[in-house]
Amino acid sequence: MKIIVPMAGRGSRLRPHSLTVPKPLIPVAGQPIVHRLVKDIAKVLKQPIEEIAFVLGDPAWFGDDVVSSLENLAKSLGAKASIYRQDLPLGTGHAIMCAKPSLSGPAVIAYADTLIRAEFDLDSVADSVIWTKQVKNPEAYGVVKLNASQEIVELVEKPKNFVSDQAVIGIYYFKDVAVLKGKLQEILDENVMNGGEYQINDGIKRMMADGKVFKTGTVDEWMDCGNKEITIETNQRMLGFLNADSEEQLVASSVKLENSKIIEPCFIGENVVLKNTTVGPFVSIGNDSIIENTTIKNSLIQTNTSIKNADLDNAMIGNHVKYDGNFKAVSIGDYSVLE
Repeated sequence: MKIIVPMAGRGSRLRPHSLTVPKPLIPVAGQPIVHRLVKDIAKVLKQPIEEIAFVLGDPAWFGDDVVSSLENLAKSLGAKASIYRQDLPLGTGHAIMCAKPSLSGPAVIAYADTLIRAEFDLDSVADSVIWTKQVKNPEAYGVVKLNASQEIVELVEKPKNFVSDQAVIGIYYFKDVAVLKGKLQEILDENVMNGGEYQINDGIKRMMADGKVFKTGTVDEWMDCGNKEITIETNQRMLGFLNADSEEQLVASSVKLENSKIIEPCFIGENVVLKNTTVGPFVSIGNDSIIENTTIKNSLIQTNTSIKNADLDNAMIGNHVKYDGNFKAVSIGDYSVLE
């Protein structure tokens, strides 16, 4: 089994936090988004992962530190890491084809801004599985249309009239991803574009036209990291799941508390110092941060950050920040000073 992760986008909706760190590498509940995604997929698949192919953007943005992080992630799962580059933002189909040498055999393709909670077995009959989640407003999503045999017969983007309430979440399984590769190559050769981009959906539609069987796989939880508000909500939900599972140590043993209180669930990293501070619930604080005379709830604070005299709620603060103020729902990027 292989996992293919297109992650070349710049994450403009998550600025300023994605100005210095690629969005898939921004931590949620203590781990980078893409790390959680890949680990959760590997856990759900319940079979050895042979290779993980990452499709990155410009090396000036996705540099050696990013590559090293991803190689270590693959190694932790006993897999080979393959690094590819998408130099131009030409769509999902183009991004997948940038990993052409890895497109053979059984594979999962997963976009790097999605997190899931799920338990399932792969359908042995299907040529492909597209994971979906039931949503209340399907007109805002791409959805699947099913036939009487519960096979996917059409993909419909943001339907004006009701088609189904099963939204495509951006995770796909292919029994042999080389079949998709062939169809996407046709798309590229024929220059078939939608919105100026080559789309995975066009390759999938050609597979369907050839009679390939597509089934749905449903997830229990689907979490996005598209913008600041959604990322904070995802951090909240993920902390709740991790606290219930008790699979990860969420508060490091090196945390120093001075007249302070932690209201669970929270992630508190290594060597964090809390002085006259109440943290939680639903707060993540990265390593080596110092928080003084502050109340924080439902917020994300990254590493090496100093916060004083604040009352934070629904805040997102980056790395190496110094903040002394009383605004609640702040969004502050890396290396900022507000005093």
